[in-house]
Amino acid sequence: FWVKIKISLPHILLSYSFIDNTLNPDFVRKFILDYFFEERQNLKFDLYDVDSKSTNLSKHDFLGQIFCTLGEVVGSLGGRMEKSLGGIPGKKCGTIIVKAEELSNCRESVMMQFCGNKLDKKDFFGKSDPFLVFYRSNEDGTFTICHKTEVVKNNLNPVWQAFKMPVRALCNGDYDRTIKVEVYDWDRDGGHDFIGEFSTSYRELSRGQSQFNVYEVINPKKKGKKKKYLNSGTVSKHFSCYMLFFFLVYDFYTFSFIWFPGNPAQPTSLHYMNPYQLNAYAMALKAVGEIIQDYDSDKMFPALGFGAKLPPDGRISHEFALNGNPQNPYCNGIDGVMEAYYQSLKSVTLYGPTNFSPVINHVARYAASIKDGSQYFILLIITDGVISDMAQTKESIVNAACLPMSIIIVGVGPAEFDAMIELDGDEVRISSRGRNAERDIVQFVPFRDYIDRTGNHILSMARLAKDVLAEIPDQFLSYMKTRGIKPSPTPPPYTPPGHPLQTQI
Repeated sequence: FWVKIKISLPHILLSYSFIDNTLNPDFVRKFILDYFFEERQNLKFDLYDVDSKSTNLSKHDFLGQIFCTLGEVVGSLGGRMEKSLGGIPGKKCGTIIVKAEELSNCRESVMMQFCGNKLDKKDFFGKSDPFLVFYRSNEDGTFTICHKTEVVKNNLNPVWQAFKMPVRALCNGDYDRTIKVEVYDWDRDGGHDFIGEFSTSYRELSRGQSQFNVYEVINPKKKGKKKKYLNSGTVSKHFSCYMLFFFLVYDFYTFSFIWFPGNPAQPTSLHYMNPYQLNAYAMALKAVGEIIQDYDSDKMFPALGFGAKLPPDGRISHEFALNGNPQNPYCNGIDGVMEAYYQSLKSVTLYGPTNFSPVINHVARYAASIKDGSQYFILLIITDGVISDMAQTKESIVNAACLPMSIIIVGVGPAEFDAMIELDGDEVRISSRGRNAERDIVQFVPFRDYIDRTGNHILSMARLAKDVLAEIPDQFLSYMKTRGIKPSPTPPPYTPPGHPLQTQI
C-alpha cells in the first residue's frame, strides 16, 4: 500500500508512505505539520496499491481517498479521526484512521513555584536575602541564564512567587537537558553571596505523582572543606504544565446570532440574497463557522437572529430561532446554519433596535451552568455596527467575563464601529458600574478590512477567520488557568474490532 498525503493552506506538500503486502496497513511514518487553530488547513489522503517500483502514481491501482482538515483531526476525540474512503463510485473502499499528536515542546508553558528550607545564613546582622537563578545548558556545555526570581528579604525559609515560562526557553524542548539552579544571598552592592546550587531537568521537574520535588542545595567549596557537610539547605518545587493545545480535549459550543437590518430583497441590503455569490453576513458566518465546527463534538449549533418582527403577529424579537423552532434552535453543521439563515430571510420582517445584551445573557445562562471546564462557549455575533443598549451590553460582558465563554463580533457594511472597538477591550479593559471585566473575552473585526480587492471571496473569508479566531486559545487558557482547571485525562486507547474492552459494572 502507498498513501499519498496532500497538505494545503498554508503549504502544499506531497508525502508518501509505503507498506508491503497487507490489507490493514499501519503506517509508522509521521508527518510534522505546523498547526494553526485559526486557519482552515486542508488535507487530502490518497491510497494506492503498489504494482511496481515506479513513483508515477498512474502506474498503480487507486484504492480511495478522503478530504478533511487538520483541525478536524485534532478536534476529534483523543486526536483520532476515522473516515470512510471514497473516490470510487459504487465501491466500498474501507476506512482510514488518522491520529494527531502535538509536539508538546513547541507550545508548552510551565508554571513553577519554589520554596527554600533552612538555607545558609549569610548576613552578619540578619539571615539571608535569597533568590534563585535558572540556567539552560547549551550544546557546547556552557549555560545561559533564562530566569531569575525575586529576592525574599531576611528569610532562611523563603517562598518565591510562582512564575510561568515557555518550555523552549527552559530547555530548548529537550526534556533531558540539564537545568542548573543557583541560590544567592542578595547584597545591595551587587556582590551577591553564593549559597549553593542544584541541577535537574525538565523531565525530572515534571516527574512524580505528588508533583513535589526536594533538591539539596550544595556549595562545592564547603563540601570540599568540611567532611560532615550535608548541604546548604533544600529547595522544594511545585510544578504545573500548561499547553496551548490542551483546550482541544474540551467541547466548544458555538452560538450564532445574526442582526437583521434592511430589506433582503433590495440589492443595497447587506442581507441581499444574490444567487451568484454569498452576502457579507453569509461569508462571515461561513468563514468562522467552518473552522470552529471542527472543535464541536456533535456539530449541532444553536443559531438565532435578533432585530426582527416574527410571523404571524409581528412580534419584535431579539433572540429568535433561525430554523423557526424555539424549542430546538440547533442546526446540523455550518451548512445547516446557512440554510436556516436563508429560510429566515423569507419569513421574518427585519426590524430594529439592535440590542446586544439579551444575546450575551442568553449564552451566559448556558455557560453559568457548566463551570468545571468540560465545556467552553463561543458566541458569534454578526452585525452592521449599530448598537442600542451600550450600557447594558457592557454590564453583560463584565458579568460574562468570569464564565467559560468568548464573544466574537464581526462587523459588516460601511458603518463606523467605534462602539464595537470599545467592547473589544484590547486597549482599555471594559468596565461597568465601577467593575472591570475579569479578562478580555471579546474579539471584534470589521469584515471590510479583509475583503480581497480582486474579488476572491475564499481568500477574504480565510483572512477574516484567521484574525477573528486568533485570540480564542488564549482566552480559553486564561479562564482555565485562573480557576486551576487542568486538562482532562487522555481518552483510553483505541481497541481494534475483535479485541473488545472488558468492562465490569
